[in-house]
Amino acid sequence: MRSTIDGADYNSRMAGRECHHCKQWIEAGEQHDCWTTTEAALTEDLSEDLRDAWDRLREIAVAFGDQRIYASGTAIMFSRKSCYFFVRPRRHFLQVCVFLGRAVRAPQVRRVERKSASKLVNIIHITHRDEVEPPITDWLQEAYGLPDKPARSARSSQRTTSKAKRKRTRVNGR
Repeated sequence: MRSTIDGADYNSRMAGRECHHCKQWIEAGEQHDCWTTTEAALTEDLSEDLRDAWDRLREIAVAFGDQRIYASGTAIMFSRKSCYFFVRPRRHFLQVCVFLGRAVRAPQVRRVERKSASKLVNIIHITHRDEVEPPITDWLQEAYGLPDKPARSARSSQRTTSKAKRKRTRVNGR
C-alpha cells in the first residue's frame, strides 16, 4: 500500500532531487552527472613540457593495441579487461601508476603499493617528454600484456609450498 499525504501520492510531491555528491538540486527529468570529466578537462592546465609528455605517453599506449581510454575522477585510465595503468595529471608532474605482478626496483619508481593478491602498483613521476622511453615504456607494455598471462591457481601454489616444506624438513631432519 502506498502512503499518501492529503490524498496525493507522496512521491508525486518530489519534483526533483538533491545530488548526494555535489548537493545540487536536480529537477525531475534533468540530466546531471557531476562526476563526468574528460581527458581534455584533466589536461587543459598542463605546462607545455607536461603536455608533450602526456601526448607521448598516450601515443605509446594507443600503439599497444585495443583498449579503452577514459577519464575518471582525477585520473585518465587505460584498460583492457581491467585498468593496467592510469595517469593523474598534477601541477608539476604526471603521476603514472602502472599495475604489474611485481615491484619494480628502479630510480624512476617513487613508490610501490600492493593493490591485490596478484598486483602491485608502481608509481612513477614524469616531468618531461624525454622520460617517456624505456624502461618506462617497457613496463607499460608488460602491464598491457599482463591479462594475457594465466594466473597461477591457488592449488598449484599450495603444491609448490608443500613440496618446499617437505624438502626443508628432510634436509633439516635428515
